Amino acid sequence: MTTDTTPTPTTTTRTTAGTDSRPSFVRVPRRLDVDRLAPEFSAAMGRLDEAAAADAERAGVDPALRELVRLRASQLNGCAYCVDVHSRAASDVGVDTQRLLALPVWRESGFFTAAERAALELAEAVVRVSAAEVPAAVVEGLVAEVGEEAAAAVLVLVVTVVAWNGVGATARCWSPARHA
Repeated sequence: MTTDTTPTPTTTTRTTAGTDSRPSFVRVPRRLDVDRLAPEFSAAMGRLDEAAAADAERAGVDPALRELVRLRASQLNGCAYCVDVHSRAASDVGVDTQRLLALPVWRESGFFTAAERAALELAEAVVRVSAAEVPAAVVEGLVAEVGEEAAAAVLVLVVTVVAWNGVGATARCWSPARHA
């Protein structure tokens, strides 16, 4: 097995020495360059992601809802790259900062629509499927809010991002970009 230990920056600490209070960046080493080592898989994942997005678009799934479920699954799975990508994408489609910051506590915030709440419930249940099965009521709740076609589209979005999270969080093959 070949690993690439090229450091990649992330923002996780602050400098306390001296008078400089600007952020100091921790270097997180890449574990595996999956794009290089498994190019067929990487290409297939790209096609899977495109298919899931196309189905969501065709089913009329709101772009904000799409990014919120991708972001929440990525938060739960600890994929820094996917959290970066989907938080920026959510912002780009109009999700405001308050809702982005409240996403980890969406149940308590009241900032999310009934459809978003149902989709987030499904996303969390799918991510945690190893701990407990996805309850029928969760799927039925999403279908009641968005319809069967959109519910299926949300499910494949979640399954796809969970697959990406598994690669990203394990291999650390992509780095989040620092934005000013």
